[in-house]
Amino acid sequence: MLGITAFGWIHTVLSVGGLLFGLAALLLSGRISQYTTAGKLFIWLTVASCITGFFILSKGTFNEAHALGALTLLTLAAAFWLERITIRRWAAYVSVALYSLALFFHFIPGFTETLTRIPVGNPLAQGPQDPLVKSAIGATFLVYLVAVAIQWIGLRSANRKPHVPDLYP
Repeated sequence: MLGITAFGWIHTVLSVGGLLFGLAALLLSGRISQYTTAGKLFIWLTVASCITGFFILSKGTFNEAHALGALTLLTLAAAFWLERITIRRWAAYVSVALYSLALFFHFIPGFTETLTRIPVGNPLAQGPQDPLVKSAIGATFLVYLVAVAIQWIGLRSANRKPHVPDLYP
């Protein structure tokens, strides 16, 4: 069905699961974090998706999708590590941006694969360079930028301490 092997379907289910848990983490907690259930599921399903993706050789060799998988794993590792650094305030901001970037990375193959396969027999896009695919990914990147800005504002608000006036100068 849709020219996807059984292993390809496993990879797809892992990817969609990671995407959904990433979105759930953002909606429920305002950010993706390794300390929430949705965040943990996003991280581990995304890792599993990347690893299974390395075994899909649709072009017969290492390609752009494999490079994106490797970049996603590096992004997740950096975000995971930075989130654990509690003595540097800037680390939280970078971590939030990196987790969100890993979520954005889900959309690149997601749009490409979906738009070049559906509807069956007459797909909406002809390939990854199709203007429709590029527009969808570009629009999603703008949403990513806005989402990161909102998360940074939330972090900044949480880090501010209420000002208590000095009553006895």
